[in-house]
Amino acid sequence: MALYRASPKDGIAWITGGSSGIGRALARELAAEGFTVAVTAREEDPIDSLIEETRDLPGRVLSYPCDVCDEQGMAATVDAIEASGEPIVLAVFNAGAYVPVSGENLSVRKFSRSFDVNVMGVVHGLVPVAARMRQRGKGQVVMIGSISAYFGWPTTAAYGATKAALNAMAQSLRFDFDRVNIRLQVVNPGFIDTPLTQRTNFKLPALMAAGDAAHRIRKGIASGGFEIAFPGRLVYGLKGLALLPSSLRHRLITAFTGWKTRPSLPRTRRPRS
Repeated sequence: MALYRASPKDGIAWITGGSSGIGRALARELAAEGFTVAVTAREEDPIDSLIEETRDLPGRVLSYPCDVCDEQGMAATVDAIEASGEPIVLAVFNAGAYVPVSGENLSVRKFSRSFDVNVMGVVHGLVPVAARMRQRGKGQVVMIGSISAYFGWPTTAAYGATKAALNAMAQSLRFDFDRVNIRLQVVNPGFIDTPLTQRTNFKLPALMAAGDAAHRIRKGIASGGFEIAFPGRLVYGLKGLALLPSSLRHRLITAFTGWKTRPSLPRTRRPRS
């Protein structure tokens, strides 16, 4: 029997990190398809303009503000959404933070922030919503990963590690989710023009608009398999690169990014204990 695929007639689509970028564009796509879309973003990132933009679409957008780092708050958000009378049939865990990391100036805080948002922020929502989906015997869960999960790039020591963790998490959970009719998918997009990628300091190949990425994700949610990855020319190239010996891949990436010629960061004094 084929695994469940969410439909607007079955209930609500929930998106975290929906105030900007891919999340905001995907909320519009799903509302256009007829979904009632519950959008979760932080209090300081209101979605009033998104609600106004989607007012004339077949579906509608509702605001459920919460910080994904708040475990109890996320559980309460799931309760509040379902208290509306409709179940969450599609959960898209999109909230993410890109914090550049330099090996010349490491910071525990940067790693902690990345894992708190990108990994635990997913877990805080996944645990309560998956429990409800299991009780109902159906559901669909989508985790937004990244092509940076395939191997390491400069500045992505924290971000890429979190996205690799999400891919491994999804691959593992899929064995059990398949048994309880919860379709699990992971999205590994290429470089998307969002506030996150605007913080990078090297050229991003095959850069896509957030709206184009959201359209591909929506199509993948409706008909795609476990991994939704795009654009194809970049994804297949990187997957081929991942098959090379690590030393060769390292040299190629160093040459492509021009990393050896980058100016080094100034040395910082080690703090006294």
